[in-house]
Amino acid sequence: MSTVGFIGLGQMGSPMAANLIKGGHSLRVFDISETAVEKMVELGATAATSPADAALDVEFVITMLPNGALVKNALFGENGVTETLDKQALLIDMSTVHPFETDALIKEMSDKGFSMMEAPVGRTSDHAIKGELLILAGGTLQQITTAQPLFDCMGSETVDAGGPGKGIRVKIINNYMSIALNALSAEAATLSEAIGLNFDAALKVMSGTPAGKGHFTTTWPGKVLAGDLSPAFMLDLAHKDLGIALDLANQVNVPMPCGAASRELYSIARAAGRGRQDWTAVFEQLRVTSGLEAKVK
Repeated sequence: MSTVGFIGLGQMGSPMAANLIKGGHSLRVFDISETAVEKMVELGATAATSPADAALDVEFVITMLPNGALVKNALFGENGVTETLDKQALLIDMSTVHPFETDALIKEMSDKGFSMMEAPVGRTSDHAIKGELLILAGGTLQQITTAQPLFDCMGSETVDAGGPGKGIRVKIINNYMSIALNALSAEAATLSEAIGLNFDAALKVMSGTPAGKGHFTTTWPGKVLAGDLSPAFMLDLAHKDLGIALDLANQVNVPMPCGAASRELYSIARAAGRGRQDWTAVFEQLRVTSGLEAKVK
């Protein structure tokens, strides 16, 4: 089993550290909360007085902190990890921070002769307690392989995101989509109630369509991702139906900011001559508008 310095014992970090201890790993833990540290000590961890102390004579250091500035300070600040970390050890940042901050941290660590990868996590604090997190590993194959025994204690699935810096990128994209979809779902549910629709009926219908299942696994694979924009559902019709929903919402005083913003993208696609293409063409239109090379002619 491995020796691990664990820095950051918050809502996610504490159960993650606890599961590493349960897995037989030896932990040196640090957090600004003495209570959080004491709880880990009761489970068998050793208390550290600073990030540098947590990194002393360990094979791994894991940081699980609220933001990139705190991670940087833990690594390079006074009594930081790099003051004591062995050059053969692996630093794993499991925090959710800005991807460009992660890139800069990995570079600075590399420039100083240290090995660093990132592995942010998916799912909830309940999954953290159960050791069932989704680990989004951004690192070299060797780094991921080396860290896998630790990941297996904290999570039930590890995804190789494709290299250094890619783990945090997929985490941010996943969270962006989930968070925005939460707001759009709230709009749909509110409009359902406002027009007297039984929510159970709406839920049953939408759970079986792309509205509930998502487009990545329903409409896109057979159309835009396959290079086929022949209309299964014409973009013009999607624009029309979206307009009806927004007008209906306006008449019953339900704000629909997500839907209104979505209509702008469909309008841009129509103005570009895509009205008679499949509705999934909004993806290709947004790619082209963003300056990316066209994939579908």
